[in-house]
Formats: sequence, structure tokens, C-alpha cells
Amino acid sequence: MKDKSKRFPKNFYWGGATAANQYEGGYQEGGKGLNTSDVLTEGSHTEPRKITWRNTATGETGYSEMRFLKPVIFPEGAKPAVLDGYYYPSHKAVDFYHHYKEDIALFAEMGFKCFRLSINWTRIYPNGDDLQPNEAGLKFYEDVFDECRKYGIEPLVTISHYETPLNLTIKYGGWLDRRVVGFYENLCRTLFTRYKGKVKYWLTFNEINVMNYMPFMAGGVVKFDEQSKAQAVHHQFIASARAVKAAKEIDNSMMLGLMVGYSAIYAKTCNPTDQLAAMKSSQNLHFYTDVQARGYYPESILKEYERQGIKLDMEPGDNKELREGTVAFISFSYYASSVSTSSENTESASGNFSMGAKNPYLKTSDWGWTIDPTGLRIALNTLYDRYQLPIWIVENGLGAVDKVEEDGSIQDSYRIDYLREHIKAMRDAICIDGVDLMGYTPWGCIDLISASTGEMKKRYGMIYVDRDDKGNGTCKRSRKESFYWYKKVIESNGQDLN
Repeated sequence: MKDKSKRFPKNFYWGGATAANQYEGGYQEGGKGLNTSDVLTEGSHTEPRKITWRNTATGETGYSEMRFLKPVIFPEGAKPAVLDGYYYPSHKAVDFYHHYKEDIALFAEMGFKCFRLSINWTRIYPNGDDLQPNEAGLKFYEDVFDECRKYGIEPLVTISHYETPLNLTIKYGGWLDRRVVGFYENLCRTLFTRYKGKVKYWLTFNEINVMNYMPFMAGGVVKFDEQSKAQAVHHQFIASARAVKAAKEIDNSMMLGLMVGYSAIYAKTCNPTDQLAAMKSSQNLHFYTDVQARGYYPESILKEYERQGIKLDMEPGDNKELREGTVAFISFSYYASSVSTSSENTESASGNFSMGAKNPYLKTSDWGWTIDPTGLRIALNTLYDRYQLPIWIVENGLGAVDKVEEDGSIQDSYRIDYLREHIKAMRDAICIDGVDLMGYTPWGCIDLISASTGEMKKRYGMIYVDRDDKGNGTCKRSRKESFYWYKKVIESNGQDLN
């Protein structure tokens, strides 16, 4: 039943989202260099992904585990490296590099108005600090953007999405070094100049708050102390502000947004100590959006830094750069809500980030992530009330094990149910609450490897890709039941959700 009293805006950007390190493949083709994702092996729901390394002095090789909220420990003298005998999911991923025309045609068939993808930094600057860009890499993305434009699809491009050039990690320590800000700015200026008129919407960093949870993934940083994480994210804040400035100089019609991993935050009980815990969780989460959207560090974080003895190494003019480099819109990923409590004796929940205590009122996915559409409506209202900036949901979806039936069909009604309820929550946020929502790009519109585990069986897509956890398969694309359902949703501009 179509509800004509609740409508999405006519220019609403329906689409889907991917990331180069999980989707693109072609890891050494076209002059591409190595990045941090290229040294990550596969993992699983119970086993962490591993970072392989080599000690060039001794010839010793091995791996270190990359665990959530845990430091990466390398032996002295060891440096991340690609080794024989390991499977690296990013090397081929699902091979968008050779299938981009086919994939974009499928997106167009679904009716996409936009397509979120990311730039692989080392495809443009193979070492990150090169003096000249790689023309083959620039041409590849130009062809991709032209293919999108051919179908009337607006590219939404993430500049940095978990793929810091490996050379910058080995040589400089990743984003812990101030010089990486300049290398990133150089990348941005190259992109903005080359793709002027082809790309309007950009995101500076994917889930910038991941620096607090997995700094190697977020910025090629192996140190896990609070001082190092704070310094590294400060450099990314400055880099984001400089990207905004560069875009204004090169093409003032470009719009740059921030991107964070986000959740609605609930207190476990009405106990004031639980409420205080939820408030502190909210302050810590909004710190990242405060700096990029308001242009300054909130007092709550400065006080926290003071208590922890954190002293940022800031250059003269940093505060001015932050004020002048605020973003035009806010984007975020939303998969689950979180619960805060002051109690140490509580069952923990799984999720994209630290989800806190388990919520007994919610169902969970196959991977233990809570399913909470109402939380998305709350999240939208919280962000819009706080910043009064346009918002874009650039990731949302259900990771599940899909079964290919004997006739080749994939009946993923569970994914349709998940998306339907979240779209309803979006619609209510727009029509009832007045939130200015620009668009919706569900995560993994096509199957790709998982960032957290490197798995393929944890599928999000509406397009099935024949590939397994060990990289076997033809990479053939197939339409799932959700493909046809989402096509209908877009055709009706969100009116027909049946």
C-alpha cells in the first residue's frame, strides 16, 4: 500500500555503496602500488584478520593479528609486506576493475541515481609521496565516472577508505606523521582538477572515528596509545579541512562531506549513572562530527585529553584551518544501535563498532549485530538537530549467508525486510520530523569482501557474485530477489515498499 502522505524528495539520491579495497581488485594492475589493505589476510567471525610482515634484515616472515580495540604488535624490524602462501582478499576482491561496465549497467537497471565508490590512493600515487600521479590510474576512474554519467548516475566518491599507501606506513608511520597531510592534499588537488565537472560529491575519509578502534585500518598507524590515535586523527581533521579549501579553489560547485560510523545510543536503564554513561558515549561519538562540521574541538574532548595527559602537536593556524574547512553535509554508516551502561557485569553486543551492552528488545543478524530501524530515525534526528546540515546515509545493510537455489535464484527476503523497515524510518524522519536527508546508498549493493573479517559469505549485496572466502569462483554476477524489490522502490521514489 502506497502512503501518499509520506514522500521522499523528488531529487532524492537512491543508490548503493562500495569501497575500492573490498570491491575493486586489480591490486597491481595499471601501475597501482600496495596499500594497507593489500597486506591483510582473510579472517572470520571468530578469527581476526592478520597483517603479514617481513624483517628485511633477518629474512624472517610472519603475521600479526588485527583485533578490534587491540594494538598491532610487530616484532622489532618487521615491516608489513605481501608474502607467498597467504590469501589476501583485496587483491582480486570481486574484480570491479575488469567488470565496471557490467556492474554500472546493473546499477542503472536497478535505477540508481548515485553510486558511492572510493578512490584507491595507490592507483593514483603508487607510493603516496610520488611527485607525479599515475596516468593509468587517473584514466581508470575517469572511465568509471564517464560510465556512471552515461546512465545518469551521480558518483559519490570517498577519497580515503581504509587504503593508506603502504609506503606511507613503512616510511612515515602512516597518519601519525604530519607530512602525510601534504601527500593527501596533493591527492585531493589532483582528483579535483582531473574530475572537475565529472564528480560533484566527495567524502574526505570513510568512518574517520575508526582511528579510535583500529588505527592500522583507518590510517596505517600501528601505535595504539591514546596520544598517537589523537594525533593521527588530528592530522586527518586538518587534511579534511584542506580538501574543503582545495575544492573551493578548483571548483566551488563541489560539495565535500564528512563520514563517520554512527549509531543511536541508549542508556541501559534510567539509573542516572547509565544515563551519564550514555551522555559520555554520545560526546565521544560526536567529537568527530563536531570538529568537521563546527570547526573546533568540543570542550568535553579537550577536558578528556587533559585528564589523559594527551597533548596535541598543533601547528600555528590549525584552529583557523579547522574553522574555515567545515564540510557542506554529513554522511554516516548505520548498521545497529548501541547501549551504554556504568555496570561492568553486563553481556556485550556485537556490531560495526563497540556496541556496548546487549539490547534485549532487539533481534540480531547472523553475525550478532542488532537490527534497529527506529534507531536510524533517532540517529537522523540527533545529527540534524545538532548541526542543521544536509545528511546522507551512505552505508546501511544486512550481512547474511545467501543460498543459491537449484534454479539459480537467490531468495533474500530477510534483506528486503531489513531494508524496508529502515527506509520507512528514513521516510518518517523526513516527513514527520523534518530531517533534510539527501540520499541513501545501502552498503554492498553488490557482494564484496567484508572489511572486518575478509569474508565473502557475509553478503550484503542485491547482486550476487560467484566468489567464496578463499577467492574461488567465476565472479559471475546474478540478480537477487532484493535486486527487483529495490528497483521497484526506486521507481516509486520510496512509495512502493511491498
